Amino acid sequence: MPLPPLTIHTNIWLETEDGDVALSRWRMELLENIHREGSISAAAKAMNIQYRLAWQRIHEMEERLGFPLVETTIGGRGGGGACLTPQAHLLLERLTELFAAIDACAQEQGTSHLRKLERALAEQNNP
Repeated sequence: MPLPPLTIHTNIWLETEDGDVALSRWRMELLENIHREGSISAAAKAMNIQYRLAWQRIHEMEERLGFPLVETTIGGRGGGGACLTPQAHLLLERLTELFAAIDACAQEQGTSHLRKLERALAEQNNP
């Protein structure tokens, strides 16, 4: 019995030694949205989450990593805003590379294992 077409996906996150999530794809997306939108509130809106949750996750990341990721400016007539620190830009760049390498490995290894599974299922159905 052949398997239906399946797609391999990975969910990656990085934890501190205490087991607290420091970085993840979702958290990277939050930082990317802050960069693109120029504010935490606009980034939260783009991700369909509450501002408070976005701010909490930023604070957690900064606390767990030990350096600032987002610089904010106070609102006023022109409005406030937020931008990423140079460290945050570097972090996003390197993590994007790391996650892409992990995804490529998962695709390669996963495809090989799926083929083995299909062969085993075929052998079981045709003894």
